[in-house]
Amino acid sequence: MKTDQIKAIQTKVGAVADGIWGPKSKAACIAYLRSLCPHNPWPTQANRVAFYGPPGTHQTRIEVTGLCVKYGGKTVNSILCHERVAESLLRIIRAIHASPFVYVLAHYAGCYAEKALMHGHAAAIDLDPDTNGMDKDRFAWPTKATMPCEVVEIFAREGWTSAGAYWGYDAMHFQATTW
Repeated sequence: MKTDQIKAIQTKVGAVADGIWGPKSKAACIAYLRSLCPHNPWPTQANRVAFYGPPGTHQTRIEVTGLCVKYGGKTVNSILCHERVAESLLRIIRAIHASPFVYVLAHYAGCYAEKALMHGHAAAIDLDPDTNGMDKDRFAWPTKATMPCEVVEIFAREGWTSAGAYWGYDAMHFQATTW
């Protein structure tokens, strides 16, 4: 992101708007995101199996036809996710679809993945990986990754954790856990 975009995020989260993203900006951002959903319904990482059950179970499909979700350039009509996150995830996708940032849905990169931690529970989603990937040096959020803060806020209002905001990288990844 550009310096003025970083300053705008810093202002929004109550940090000093100097355009330099450091530990104080990150802490302010996390506190701000947590404040958007004070009664977070999701489990901690440690309690995920007790909450979601074994990976690969309790899955359902949500209908996303007409919401601009695409995988590899092809239209996606439904997303396989955990039944406990289904309503929340659908609200999130609808909110993103109604926002100026709908383009991130055109770069959907998956929800369920057999061996991945939260993806194994189908309680995580990846969006726009080409500019928000896992490489810490190439995709640090918000200095290099491009995931809009407004998208991060949409997820936060539903209690979802943004890896970019919490870890500082992997900004494509959002999961239904609390920290």
